[in-house]
Amino acid sequence: MTQEINTEIRVKLIPRSSRSRIVGKEGETYKVKVNSPPVDGKANKELISLISKTLGISKGSIEIISGKTSRIKLLRLRGIDKESVVALMGAD
Repeated sequence: MTQEINTEIRVKLIPRSSRSRIVGKEGETYKVKVNSPPVDGKANKELISLISKTLGISKGSIEIISGKTSRIKLLRLRGIDKESVVALMGAD
């Protein structure tokens, strides 16, 4: 039986940005800017979409496990290891 790989990352979400992108890393926290406003979960949806595209994993593999209404969020990424996340998100 294979064990599923789960990686957790902290994200500081900055809504209402001019464009959506991963800015970099502050300590252990990734800074991510999204174009959407923080209304009705739009910024969270855009965050999940951006991370999904960046990491090449499905949106269903990304879960916000804490901070849904906060700027600082903890995400669980299923099916990808920490090393791949670090390499693909462009921060070390």
